[in-house]
Amino acid sequence: MAYQGILVDVDYCTGCEACVLACQQEHGYSEKEFGLKITKLGPLHIDEAKKDYQYDFIPQFTKWCDMCAERVGKGKQPTCVQHCQAQCLDWGNVEDLAKKIEAPKQMIVAINEA
Repeated sequence: MAYQGILVDVDYCTGCEACVLACQQEHGYSEKEFGLKITKLGPLHIDEAKKDYQYDFIPQFTKWCDMCAERVGKGKQPTCVQHCQAQCLDWGNVEDLAKKIEAPKQMIVAINEA
């Protein structure tokens, strides 16, 4: 079985939602349907004395996400990866993506291509 996936680098996601809009347009989803959604986490008070706060924007993939199977079948990247303004999404073979993980705030979302 070959597993394809998306590598997400949460440190670089700005929460712009270009990926969300691209997905909705690609699949014809309504404004209430999402292949992925950005969740805002924070502000978290890391160190109050240093006024150190953390904000994260976390892409979450929903049941409607098929990782753009039709686009990928034509040799293209999923639309969210192509339209990511922060370039924090990467597409490919899960084993190859795993080799790229360098930071604790990176994750891989995978799908089985049977």
